[in-house]
Amino acid sequence: MMSLPTPTNLRLTAKTIVFFILIALRSHAQEQPAGDSLLQNATLENVVQYAIKHQPLVQQSRIDEITTNYQIKSKLADWYPQVTAAYSLQRNIQLPTTIFAGNPARIGVTNVSAPQIYATQNLFNRDVLLASRTARDIRINAREITTSRKIDVTVSVTKAFYDVLATSQQIKVGQGDVQRLKQSLKTATDQYNAGIVDKTDYKRATITLRNTQAMLKSNQEILESKIQYLKSIMGYPVNGELSIVYDTLQMENEILIDTTQEADYTKRIEYQLYETQRRLQEANVKYNKWSFLPTVSAFGYWISNYQNNDFEKLYNTRYPNTYIGAQVTLPIFQGGKRIANIKQQNWVLKRIDWDITNFKNTANAQVTQTLAVYKANLITYQTLKENVDLAKEVYDVISLQYRSGVKTYLEVITAETDYRNARINYFNSLYAVLASKIDVQKALGQIVY
Repeated sequence: MMSLPTPTNLRLTAKTIVFFILIALRSHAQEQPAGDSLLQNATLENVVQYAIKHQPLVQQSRIDEITTNYQIKSKLADWYPQVTAAYSLQRNIQLPTTIFAGNPARIGVTNVSAPQIYATQNLFNRDVLLASRTARDIRINAREITTSRKIDVTVSVTKAFYDVLATSQQIKVGQGDVQRLKQSLKTATDQYNAGIVDKTDYKRATITLRNTQAMLKSNQEILESKIQYLKSIMGYPVNGELSIVYDTLQMENEILIDTTQEADYTKRIEYQLYETQRRLQEANVKYNKWSFLPTVSAFGYWISNYQNNDFEKLYNTRYPNTYIGAQVTLPIFQGGKRIANIKQQNWVLKRIDWDITNFKNTANAQVTQTLAVYKANLITYQTLKENVDLAKEVYDVISLQYRSGVKTYLEVITAETDYRNARINYFNSLYAVLASKIDVQKALGQIVY
């Protein structure tokens, strides 16, 4: 007879069901994409950090660092003793023949086996010596390449971010203009219906409104393309939502930079890369000079020989053989190859010296040029910022005078256009200053990772 479940059993069953549901939900959550795949708060700092973490070129450089480290370990492993075990089993179908006192005689046995262990130790090997001498600089070079790519990504992402903001501000200005022009059109139409003005006013208002709406639609399309470009250099999901967050007041507070700073090319990652490459090339020159030196190694063999004509008794008797020794290899003549290689590497070294000289010259010019662009943009920004207030004041006065019948609608359109252009130019100049500022910081070597 089946017994009914008691309340205690029902509670236990419910707890068990809830437990397994929680386990299933947790497993499902672990299968979801990482939470950092999308940005919830896309400030400039967060956008740059996201790009550094997800940008393919930066990630490839980090992988290159890891693989370079393992390559170095692989090369340096040749300094350690190389121990090898081997085993052979041989059956002679026909024994070899030799001549003793003019008579042929077969020597050896039918079955031969020789397990052995042998070891070699490099004492002087220019390949291994090069690896040990350059290991540190090769690691540094890999890190510097990653740093260089991070700096490039930072500059590119920052400029793209400001470009998106500039277009976004143009859209906001356009949206405000559309609302204001709709009101102006209504006013012009009402005045025409009242017989105060002729029909040219509301027609001009219609034309201006349509032009502004077309420009607004164009900027909205352009904004989408700029956002997609920003996503691409960030390594951001194409279909992911990217809501830009910014504080105009904070940006205005961050536009200033000390323009009296002197150029110091040694702070630039490019110069550090050249210096590292030069040290590596000096090592290559020495490596080719070492080709005149011998390669020296030590070796040792332990061999356990087994020989017997009867295969079943092959391993009954052992004939051991052990020896150690050293080997010296010295190339005598290679057709002038070594001398040619040395000269080639010396010329490569001189070329790097000229690269460094050229970089010093261009680095100084870059600082001067970027500072000039920054100063020009700063002056433009300061001027246009004042123009916004003036243009708004003029527009408000003329608009009021038009409603009073003092000014024509053409003057209203002109004042409104000046006000719109003043705001757009102001925002464009703000982002131009910020973009030129990051160019100055890069030229001065102030972007550090």
